[in-house]
Amino acid sequence: MADVKEFGERLIGSLERVIVGKRQSLELVVIGLLCQGHVLIEDVPGVGKTMLARSLARSLDCIFNRIQFTPDMLPSDVTGVSIYNQQKNQFEFRPGPIIGQIVLADEINRATPKTQAALLEAMEERQVTVDGTTHPMPKPYMVLATQNPIEYEGTFPLPEAQLDRFLLRMRLGYPSLADEVRIMDDQQLQHPIEALTAVASGADVIQMSEAARKIYISPAVKRYIVDLSTRTRQSQDVYLGASPRGSLFLGRASQARAALHGRDHVLPDDVKALAVAVLAHRIIVSAAARLRDVSSDRIVQEIVLSTPAPGGAYEAAKE
Repeated sequence: MADVKEFGERLIGSLERVIVGKRQSLELVVIGLLCQGHVLIEDVPGVGKTMLARSLARSLDCIFNRIQFTPDMLPSDVTGVSIYNQQKNQFEFRPGPIIGQIVLADEINRATPKTQAALLEAMEERQVTVDGTTHPMPKPYMVLATQNPIEYEGTFPLPEAQLDRFLLRMRLGYPSLADEVRIMDDQQLQHPIEALTAVASGADVIQMSEAARKIYISPAVKRYIVDLSTRTRQSQDVYLGASPRGSLFLGRASQARAALHGRDHVLPDDVKALAVAVLAHRIIVSAAARLRDVSSDRIVQEIVLSTPAPGGAYEAAKE
């Protein structure tokens, strides 16, 4: 797994030139990329959500499209539209911004449910259907969506079916004092993203993704993953627990994390490190728990702490 580890270090190093002091968050993005999954970035304005997506596209030399969601946006504004060409006497498809390689869905919760539904087919089936014709997405394909957790006016909460299609949810958070000073220094004359060059290609991403899929998961670790998901459905604080897709995505993300750390097998520690990011946004907290100010992140953390993990690392890896 040296190739995947070297790829990850190279890519994270490139992103760190722009996003300062957030290595753990950048690792989550690379894990999402290796899994060919989608990432929801939920954070306040100004912490670098949009810049992270742009930096990733530049570092990979991939086609980058940005969709700025607004309440008046139509589904055709996202997927594209067929326009009649009088010279050729036929309809031509004009692709929408959802057809790219790295797609930034900025402020996704500002779109109406009808427009949000236009993303479902693209994110799950990697295709869009317009006027009965199916158009496949290019590879690799990844949606990075952002939403502001503070501002609720003019927003529409993402439906459960939409949230479930995101591999993981992450937050960047505010930088430390030293990192914020460094950001000011780095951007005094020119933004660091202007100097970014590609450190890998789309073909490299596909190759590394296939390698990550081959990482070994022992039966004991698989049972541990399913046990965590099952306990979210059994918790009294949860109205709706994680779906089987959550178990599947947690396993794939754990494989990618193991590969990034240079291992050929998944450890329980990989699962623990990713459980909140992969499972928390898939559960709906009960009304009684919300009154007690209990969050989905806290529920998953408590489940991880109370669920017995497989035996020693060697036994879990080699079973």
